[in-house]
Amino acid sequence: MRLFNTVASAAMGFCVLFSAPAWAETVTIKDVTGRDVEVEVPVEHVILGEGRQIYFLAALDREEPFKRVVGWRDDLAKADPESYAAYLAKYPDIAKLPAFGGMKDGTFDIEQAVALKPDVILMNVDAKTATEEAGYIEKLGKVGIPLVYVDFREKPMENTEPSMRIMGKLIGKEEKAEEFIKFRADNIAKVTDVLAKADAKKPLVFVERAGGYSDDCCMSFGNENFGKMVELAGGVNMAKDIIPGTFGTVNPEQIIAANPDQIIITGGNWQGYVPGGDWVGVGYGADETEARRKLDNLTKRAAFTGVKAVKDGNVHAIWHQFYNNPYQFVAVQQIAKWLHPDLFKDLDPEATFKELHERFLPLPYKGGYFVSLNVGQ
Repeated sequence: MRLFNTVASAAMGFCVLFSAPAWAETVTIKDVTGRDVEVEVPVEHVILGEGRQIYFLAALDREEPFKRVVGWRDDLAKADPESYAAYLAKYPDIAKLPAFGGMKDGTFDIEQAVALKPDVILMNVDAKTATEEAGYIEKLGKVGIPLVYVDFREKPMENTEPSMRIMGKLIGKEEKAEEFIKFRADNIAKVTDVLAKADAKKPLVFVERAGGYSDDCCMSFGNENFGKMVELAGGVNMAKDIIPGTFGTVNPEQIIAANPDQIIITGGNWQGYVPGGDWVGVGYGADETEARRKLDNLTKRAAFTGVKAVKDGNVHAIWHQFYNNPYQFVAVQQIAKWLHPDLFKDLDPEATFKELHERFLPLPYKGGYFVSLNVGQ
């Protein structure tokens, strides 16, 4: 009962406090699930269903990336503490932003969300089932708060462009969204165009998701996300026929039997989740020497016994968060260099990422996103 009293009160306050300014317009936006959602744009008050959504919001408004954010999920500080610290240093007021739990784990507080009177709530598409089961869309609809789904994780190679266009429309940055989309497409083409002409042999690649995060081995990707990035970069994703969806697991025996030519492990600083874990702490300004040491340590697990990639030193680590933001074209370039060093000797993913920061992002670039046990790479 208390929820609906809060909802009713918020509904009355919504009309008074958030009457549309003269320059606003009501538009119908088709989100990445195909839902038609009516939203008054440009929005001025946004709740981010995940803190890491700042990755794409910042790319569209580098001057004031947080000015529309009235609340966000509490994941960025733990999932990417270096980036959070850099944003906090530049925008100290974000420490005061109301923080939410997750929709999927049932800790999202809808009463708190309603009280903040957002113009829109952004949710990642992987929270869709939990959102629908809880009836949140209907409850929010009663107080005029639309919910829009975006996706950079489940099918990022398919949904990044529409998600950026949705965000551009929502915040009145449509030209910037198109500029970003073109930059992304041009940089992917620097890989795919070369591969199309070269007809190079495709190495077999095993991608381990968050290696060392737990003792279990091994999480991986099906034919999407990093699995799709490997294919775009001229490799064969070992797990694509084992894992039916985007995420799943393979067992050590399958890795040994497949004997991959290359191994790529995603990593990050997960001290906030797994203190002292074996994860490889690549990321914003990471210590590459320490990351390489931890990467080498992971090759000593039973799952990699006698594997060709380990024998040849073709084991690499890459920033895990490329799996959940629109910067994944940088990962495609780096993977291509690892898989086809002769074809891409002149390609510089670090320079690409630096240009992305200089043109679109509010933070200065710092390296540390990739390490390899191959001394030539």
